[in-house]
Amino acid sequence: MRIAVTGSIATDHLMVFPGRFADQLIAGQLERVSLSFLADRLEVRRGGVGANIAFGLGLLGVRPALVGAAGLDFAEYGSRLREAGVDTASVRVSESLHTARFVCTTDNDQNQIATFYAGAMAEASRIDLEATHWRTEGLDLVLVGADDPQAMLRHTASAHGLGIPVAADPSQQLARLSGDETRALVEGATWLFTNEYEAALLQERTGWDEEEVLSRVGTWVVTRGADGVSLLAHGAARRDVPAVATDAAADPTGVGDAFRAGFLAGLARQLSHERAAQLGCALATVVLESVGTQEYKLLPADLLARVDRVYGGTAAQDIEPCLAGA
Repeated sequence: MRIAVTGSIATDHLMVFPGRFADQLIAGQLERVSLSFLADRLEVRRGGVGANIAFGLGLLGVRPALVGAAGLDFAEYGSRLREAGVDTASVRVSESLHTARFVCTTDNDQNQIATFYAGAMAEASRIDLEATHWRTEGLDLVLVGADDPQAMLRHTASAHGLGIPVAADPSQQLARLSGDETRALVEGATWLFTNEYEAALLQERTGWDEEEVLSRVGTWVVTRGADGVSLLAHGAARRDVPAVATDAAADPTGVGDAFRAGFLAGLARQLSHERAAQLGCALATVVLESVGTQEYKLLPADLLARVDRVYGGTAAQDIEPCLAGA
């Protein structure tokens, strides 16, 4: 399966606040918040949802085409992605702007406050997805991840026009998208990815209830953090896949992207939806135990041991052939 991952390419500035955001919020004053959190740790890492998902797919042996815009400072980052098995030939490198920046602070409850600066991502709408389709001799799936909104709309329309199945993953951009834009991204998607909060926000943006969303997409994948993942489809019973628990959580940034990488890799290797979700949950926990979204090492034996422990030996046997190229 040839997969194109469209979405942001960014540098992450990850900070840790040794307290609770909730303790600093005063009831009745939330409409005039002015707060500064003194962080005691800073990590500068490579990130961006498109690059994160593509990186995970590359490590799992699926050679994805990354479609996004980066800045003049992309040379080293691009080299690292290629070493991980990512096709970067469709990345647009800006002649004047820097790669996007994601600045995020996490508290002791794993709550996060973040700001995203688009930078070169503003040029993503100039990328022609059709050119990638022909260059790769035909795409089988296009994931449309959080990116410049106009790029997201253009890539979605291009994929539908070419008859390529779409995985809609609007995530962080739901806060910025209008109702019409959100409906255009979701309508006709083979896959729809959201987390639990985004699921509610998506319904508010579109004006559709859960059943109306399900009537317009193939399968809706809702990630629920420590409660795992739910697979929903019109006319079918909801399927819940438990998370792979850990006592060594380090940083939640990029965990959802890792799930998507594992899930899509499972689909690419013809796993059932449930098995693909199990692989995604196992990889998500590996990333949860790392600081940074692309700093983890993928060890097939470790991944299979996690699957075996949570989902059983049959699941591990089914997933093992998918890791042959990891």
